[in-house]
Amino acid sequence: MKISATIITFDEAENIRAACESVAWADEILVIDSESTDATREIAAECGARVIVNAWPGFAAQKQFGVDAANHDWIFSLDADERVSPELLDSIKRLPDIDESQLADGYRVARRAFYMGRWIRGGGWYPDFQLRLFNRRRGGWSDRLIHESVTMNAGARVETLKGELLHYSMRDSAHHQRMIEERYAPLGARQMLRDGKRTTRVRISVAGPLAFLRSFVLKGGWRDGGAGFAIAKFAARHAALKHSILYDLQSQNRLR
Repeated sequence: MKISATIITFDEAENIRAACESVAWADEILVIDSESTDATREIAAECGARVIVNAWPGFAAQKQFGVDAANHDWIFSLDADERVSPELLDSIKRLPDIDESQLADGYRVARRAFYMGRWIRGGGWYPDFQLRLFNRRRGGWSDRLIHESVTMNAGARVETLKGELLHYSMRDSAHHQRMIEERYAPLGARQMLRDGKRTTRVRISVAGPLAFLRSFVLKGGWRDGGAGFAIAKFAARHAALKHSILYDLQSQNRLR
């Protein structure tokens, strides 16, 4: 069982060394870089990664490009701001000892986010299961603009590994807000439009409050104190902005 660890990057000089070290156990580290302007590629190469430059086609397409370019059928996909926990590494290292006929076709892992100086337990952010280790002959990345995921073929078997994927995504509240306004909300609105979903002025007005209540109360964000409150507040901002952008996109389509 040989594993290719794939990482997509753009200007990730601050993260790429730690990311590569996190998957140093893999038989291959493959970095797909979308024309970074910093030292991302050089640092990755220093870490022993094979680096391929590919113009940005979107998250899912770039990750699938890495899957197709890998030397091995077993793929472990890692984002540059993620790290493999020691317990997860132990789980992965035990897999080659399993009889090949007993291996699943894909394995999902729990992802835990580090935010505002603490590990988050609630707000819908944990366990946030992600299917990241899989046999590419049995699955691949789905064609989505955002919140992309691996889709396995019909009949494929998926199991859960012990351990966690550690996620260091948001540096601070300013970074969180910028990610919502520049990436998550615009892409989310476009994905909703593509999926045939529509919104109204009423939905725009209630989307934010409902998202806050869902995150802070129903999903247990209150357990994370100030960090949980911030997560719920940004969830509200994201929901309201996404519906507002979707409404504008609907209007543009009607005028054509």
